[in-house]
Order: sequence, then structure tokens, then C-alpha cells
Amino acid sequence: MGMKKIRIGISGYGNLGRGVELAVRQCPDMELVGIFTRRPPETVKPADKTVKVMHIDQAESMRDRIDVMILCGGSATDLPEQGPYLAKLFNTVDSFDTHAKIPAYFESMDEAAGSSGLISIISVGWDPGLFSINRMMAEAVLPQGENYTFWGKGVSQGHSDAIRRIDGVRDAKQYTIPIQQAVDKVRSGMSPELSTRDKHFRDCYVVLEEGADPARIEEQIKTMPNYFADYETRVTFITEEELKREHSAMPHGGFVIRSGKTGEDNENTSIIEFSLRLDSNPEFTASVLTAYARAAWRMQQEGQTGARTVFDVPPAYLSPKSAAELRKELL
Repeated sequence: MGMKKIRIGISGYGNLGRGVELAVRQCPDMELVGIFTRRPPETVKPADKTVKVMHIDQAESMRDRIDVMILCGGSATDLPEQGPYLAKLFNTVDSFDTHAKIPAYFESMDEAAGSSGLISIISVGWDPGLFSINRMMAEAVLPQGENYTFWGKGVSQGHSDAIRRIDGVRDAKQYTIPIQQAVDKVRSGMSPELSTRDKHFRDCYVVLEEGADPARIEEQIKTMPNYFADYETRVTFITEEELKREHSAMPHGGFVIRSGKTGEDNENTSIIEFSLRLDSNPEFTASVLTAYARAAWRMQQEGQTGARTVFDVPPAYLSPKSAAELRKELL
């Protein structure tokens, strides 16, 4: 490998971009070359004052100086546009997480990266990402069985955002909370049939605009399709001060559990569980993206091109250690 560091760029500097900046610091084989933003660059204040901040339009001029660009924009509007544009210029890693649109996004990234001889690893993080790998492995190992995914307890950014878009809402935080009885049933090997409502509860904390009608807003939240209509939902109105004091952190987590059967008459139960408890969801997601940036660079160095998902990346490529070190220390 030698001492040449993998040169990283960050596109988008919100919570996730800041997390990537901090994660790259922890990787001795990487260096952060630049942060790219759509905002006026002088308004963006990185944790490290010496890092160059540039407008996204300048990205192309940095083509030869960045090995992997980590895309930290949102899945709703940023990535579908920025992803294919940047994938023509750089190896990329992103956390695209709109499940229904992953196949179409994969196609557009595959074409963009492939046409330039580059690699793009999409939908990296913990779900999609590490949870996806665990669902796949558990299903491969225990073909007779059921997968269950629980999320939380934690702040759901997408759901919080959906509440904030309601007229009369000044600010909001939504927590997704697994229902303990459901988790216990799955862990016991019962393989229960669980509806959406059986698995998660939604807890909303809302700050109203002056004069807004709480009854109308509570009704709008609880009946919102795709977000809250199918769930037991609690709405609590609080002050802006309370929200800042009690709800400013971004914890999250969850479990993937597979309950499977083995033996001549499927008489024996095996439970595989993978779980996460995160004080900071964006910092953890950023740490996963950063490890996959190392893999993207290695794969392109080998001559691979096009789009990949976490299913296609050999685990060894995530580690800065050599194959021999991994065999000796971790096998």
C-alpha cells in the first residue's frame, strides 16, 4: 500500500458531512482534501479550519486531487441529481435510503460510474447497509425462518421533517420506539405474524407557531399516510426551550433478528441477532460511509467499475489491515 493516503472529498456539509469529517480524522490512511457545498462556501465552518471549502460547481476542477467523494446530501432531492453527476467525476459512496427507489438509483449510478471507469457504492449506512448485510446472511444461513427488523429507540429525521412541514409547526422531533412485547416474542423463537402497528410506536414532540390549532395539527400528524397513519402515535406539545434542552441529541439504533429452524423436522430453533445503540446516528452513519470509501478506492484500483451495494463488497476491503494481519488477528 505504501504511505500514499486516500484523498477524501465531502459533498454536502450537514450533520452527516460533519460526521464524515470527524470519521476521516480517525483513519490514518486517509486525508480530507475538500468540502463541497451549494451554500456560499464562506458560510460553511468545518471542524478543522484548514480544510478547503468550495462550491459544488468547482468539484470538476478537483478531479485529479480526490480519490473518493463521500456524498452527504439527502435522498429525497439531493442524491438523485448530485449522485450521477459526481459519479462521472469521482469514485463515490452515498447513503441513499429511499427503499422503493434503490433499483432505479442503482441503474443511474451504474451508468454514470461505469462510463468513467469509476466505482460508486450506494445505500451505505446501517439501514440500508449493515442491517441489509445481516438480513441477507441470516437468510442464507437459515433458509427456514423469518427476518424481523426493529428500529429505535431513536430520532427519525425523515419523520421529524414530515411533521415540520405541517402548517403551524415551528419545530418537531419524532422518536421511533420498538414495542417490547413484539421484540420479546421474536427473541423467544415464536416467529409471530407482526403488522406495522405491532412493531413500532411513534412518539412526537411538537413546538407550535403562535396561534396554531393543536387539535388540527395532532389530527394531521396521526392521519398522515406513509408516516403515521399505520402506527400508534402520541403527540406532545412542548416549548421551544424544552425541545432544545430535552431533544437536541440524535440517538438511534435497532435490531435485525432472524428466527430460523434446523434439524430433521425443523425441531431446533436458532436466533441470529445484530443490534446497534447509537448516541449519534449521523456520526455512526458517517463512520460506515468512511470505511466503504476505503473499499471503493481499492476496488477501482483493481480495475472494477460501475455501481455496487454493500452486498458486493468483500468485508476485508473495509479494513485498513492487510489480509495477513486480518487472518492473524481477527480470524
